Amino acid sequence: MTILSKRGLLGNKVGKLDFCEHCVYRKETRVKFNTAIHRTKGTVDYIHSYLWGPAPVPSKGGARYLLTFIDDFSRKVWVYFLKNKNDVFSNFKKWKVLIENQTNKKIKCLRTDNGLEFCEGKFNEFYENEGIVRHRTVRKIPQQNGVAERMNRTLLERARCMLSTANLSKDFWARLIWLVI
Repeated sequence: MTILSKRGLLGNKVGKLDFCEHCVYRKETRVKFNTAIHRTKGTVDYIHSYLWGPAPVPSKGGARYLLTFIDDFSRKVWVYFLKNKNDVFSNFKKWKVLIENQTNKKIKCLRTDNGLEFCEGKFNEFYENEGIVRHRTVRKIPQQNGVAERMNRTLLERARCMLSTANLSKDFWARLIWLVI
């Protein structure tokens, strides 16, 4: 706003603009993500998933990780808060049963990074037995798992902004993410 004001783009009646801490917390950086071309024909055909964490501050319930599942077709998001990284497999199985019972469809493809939590032996065996095709991206390259990375980033930025605005302690992050989904 200050830059626009100095250039005269906001009009002549703009006074001194105060620093807005909440705007800084909410500011998004611009990183180029190439668009992938895959077309899903229905819900649960293609799922994006990502495990974020560990959080610098545990939530009120003790969660340190955020596990998200995003349906590529509808962009519906499911969020699980985990205390341990080892809980990914059990939560995936619970989510899979829930989603397949609700939609009467089977998950066809799961896209994740190459994080070890999605690639351990029992997970690989489970994928094969259930007929789930895996799309793996390179770890630490967020552009390759863009849908999940952007969703996590959006959820966390919104929670940070609400924490700041409400002057809440950082351990409320998980409860605020529930509010924004």
